[in-house]
Amino acid sequence: MIVLGIESSCDETGLAVYDSDRGLLAHALHSQISLHDEYGGVVPELASRDHIRRITPLLRDVLDRSGTTLGDLDAIAYTRGPGLAGALLVGAGVAASLAYGLDIPAIGIHHLEGHLLSPLLAPDRPAFPFVALLVSGGHTQLMRVDGVGEYTLLGETVDDAAGEAFDKTAKFLGLPYPGGPALSALAERGHPGKFRFPRPMIASGDLDFSFSGLKTAVVTACREIRLNEQARADVAHAFQEAVSDVLAVKCTAALTSTGLTDLVVAGGVGANRRLRAVLAQRARTEGFRLFYPPLELCTDNGAMIALAGALRLARLSGGPATAARGFSVKPRWDLASVGTMADS
Repeated sequence: MIVLGIESSCDETGLAVYDSDRGLLAHALHSQISLHDEYGGVVPELASRDHIRRITPLLRDVLDRSGTTLGDLDAIAYTRGPGLAGALLVGAGVAASLAYGLDIPAIGIHHLEGHLLSPLLAPDRPAFPFVALLVSGGHTQLMRVDGVGEYTLLGETVDDAAGEAFDKTAKFLGLPYPGGPALSALAERGHPGKFRFPRPMIASGDLDFSFSGLKTAVVTACREIRLNEQARADVAHAFQEAVSDVLAVKCTAALTSTGLTDLVVAGGVGANRRLRAVLAQRARTEGFRLFYPPLELCTDNGAMIALAGALRLARLSGGPATAARGFSVKPRWDLASVGTMADS
């Protein structure tokens, strides 16, 4: 089965062609970082318009590089939610139109399900069941994954997600958009031990997270010192250590509580080198296995949507025979409610 994947949930336009037999054939991604940089964050209307401009050239690109044509496609998968409504409508509209014209199925995919399953695109792939840490944008969640569509929420953030905390702290430190990668780069020049920030909810006895208090602690500490370049690096280093410690401790607790030994880490924050190092150390001492998507597929991309679409279509008895004539998007959508059917 050859599936075209379309991702347009926020500020990246991603398309990919995935073959159930041969794997990922090609993927292409356009980031809107330069477009939103002067505003310090994503402007929804600008994001939607840029998706419209980019999606057709990217489609031609992935078809050409994958050696396929529109006629070779068996299905189209698109991000149905969560995300920005206008941005989601661009991808959904293109997917539904193509599917109707080609008389093939179009299937809406949960954005976080794409991230959660993306490690299956790596050479070293996990087997079900496993625990997944989803750290993508505004989401920080721990899930038990028993199969495609079989997700149980174990814990989540009660306020800011880890990615949001990275971005807000970076903005406070005067770093450019997007703040997370910039803060991580600055943290590498920081001196260990100069600051010690709290690890919120690390001993709460549950698997939930909280990062707003950590952000407040950073602001308070910065107001009490002369914030030169080295001090900024020291603050960034201490902040990153605190986030990494909390995530690692909660992941270990989730594995212990479920009795599972495989941990999947997916989403943009999952590319953070310090977090990976802390988790690797934990894996060695606690005896669990770590799985990640390929590094280039940690952020939003069409490959994870194409894969999720192929896996969901394979579960449907006989598969949908024709394209649906309508479509909808879900800007707010709980992953745990997705279920095993293609359209929840």
